[in-house]
Amino acid sequence: MLQSMTGYGKCVVPFANKKIIAEIKSLNSKQMDISAKVQNIFRDKEIDIRNLISERLVHGKVDFSLYIDNAGQSDSVQINAEAFRTYRQTLSAMAVENGIAEPQDWFSVLLRIPDVMKTESVELTDDEWNEARKAIEGAIEQLQEFRNQEGAGLEKFFTTKLDNIAALLAEVPQYERARIDKIKARLEDNLKELEDKIKFDPNRLEQELIFYIEKLDISEEKQRLTNHIKYFREVMANENAQGKKLGFIAQEMGREINTLGSKSNHSEMQIIVVKMKDELEQIKEQVLNVL
Repeated sequence: MLQSMTGYGKCVVPFANKKIIAEIKSLNSKQMDISAKVQNIFRDKEIDIRNLISERLVHGKVDFSLYIDNAGQSDSVQINAEAFRTYRQTLSAMAVENGIAEPQDWFSVLLRIPDVMKTESVELTDDEWNEARKAIEGAIEQLQEFRNQEGAGLEKFFTTKLDNIAALLAEVPQYERARIDKIKARLEDNLKELEDKIKFDPNRLEQELIFYIEKLDISEEKQRLTNHIKYFREVMANENAQGKKLGFIAQEMGREINTLGSKSNHSEMQIIVVKMKDELEQIKEQVLNVL
């Protein structure tokens, strides 16, 4: 079953009259790229959080946040009155000494000095971390469920596009005989125009015509394209984290379709090739979203 790299999850876990909230969202990316914003109380657990996300989500550009609702309950912010007075006196003396006007709002100036503001962090307990971990895992599970739903939609989309390409490929044989006859007739007409100017061996000409027409044969391309379509379906149904492999298969399908176009020499066949390319481009665009 396919999984999309796009998803969102959120989980809220109550703990000691507050709420631990974990939110996570992901977008498509070739590698695992995690941006984590965690409240200070969880800072020491950031590596554990990143490892947990990497193990469960495999790929994607992930934005994660972990915080406690009503954060004032966990952190205590105080003003260092002694530092405030010391800085006030020092700055005032420097202003007088250098002939500089004192600030009109001393509070806004002094409160920006780190030593004046003191934050006393509450230590993270084992029980609180266990509940936080539940929130993280709950958010990841919601995101994975979202990915599964998106993946099911992608699977239907790919199946429709593959069916369309297979149906277009089935239209090709009806034009093959006319295509060969047209190429042969055009060559013969061109040679007739040169018949009075050059001499040639009819038997050797026939051999060369056969060789030339064999080079335009598309039987192998049709068979390979059919096999690629079949393999795409098998990988899509039976393997996990298969986005890269599906991308490679789509590239091989493109090569066969391009070769069909270069060998076609027939307007109706070229129209079919253009339609197949359009279907394949839509597949390639969406394969980038597959995990």
